[in-house]
Amino acid sequence: MIREPRIAIERRLRHCKNVISLGVRTNLSDYEDWQIDLIRRSDVIYYPTSFYADIFDTMGKRTFPSYHTYKYVQDKIKQTALFNLLKIPHPKTRVFYGDFQKLKILQYFQFPFVAKIPRGSALGRGIYLIRNEDELASYNRLTRTAYIQEYLEIDRDLRVIVIRGRIIHAYWRIACPGEFRTNVSQGAAISFDNIPEEGLALAHSTARLCQMDDVGLDICFSNGRYWVLEANMKYGKEGFKQAGINFYKLFDEMIENEQI
Repeated sequence: MIREPRIAIERRLRHCKNVISLGVRTNLSDYEDWQIDLIRRSDVIYYPTSFYADIFDTMGKRTFPSYHTYKYVQDKIKQTALFNLLKIPHPKTRVFYGDFQKLKILQYFQFPFVAKIPRGSALGRGIYLIRNEDELASYNRLTRTAYIQEYLEIDRDLRVIVIRGRIIHAYWRIACPGEFRTNVSQGAAISFDNIPEEGLALAHSTARLCQMDDVGLDICFSNGRYWVLEANMKYGKEGFKQAGINFYKLFDEMIENEQI
């Protein structure tokens, strides 16, 4: 029996031998006829994009990552609401809409605190440590919706990759001296030493409860407990590279073994 070729919309698996990456076209007519035919026939579509994930779900077509995972891609506001409803430990966070609500920020938070661009930010961009009213005013000019989070004094966090209920990889991200952000893109170092089981367990349960089947969860330890900072569906590959793990070979094997 000849197996249908596996297809992806995004190019995240572009170097996988088992996958044909079609690329993102918001106009379906921009795909060639054979590509549209493949989309219609495929029993699973990898990395469908946020645009197509709900469309394929309506068609009854399975995607990887799941439709549920795509609901929370780069949306910190939705993630916070979900974490709180599920009683997942998450730093105190509040959203303020518009100029009138922003006037109340200092009623809920004391300096310093963290402010983030709530949607679409990644790689450590759009994250600010707010230490005074001038910095708060500068941040408020950047976004109509203010996403404010308590500041936890940490020098590292734990990135845990969970795929289809399995912990695939985990490592510490250690911030540069003088930098509060732990993103590798912002110069953080990677360490594989002393990975805590409690942190891994929290990441595993969070992915399960949130129905996220391809996610990099950021976990930190502060005030005597572990916290989930946020979920990343477009996590980087540097942690895999430094561990000697071939990201594309790993995914090829999971696809071949029908694990995803």
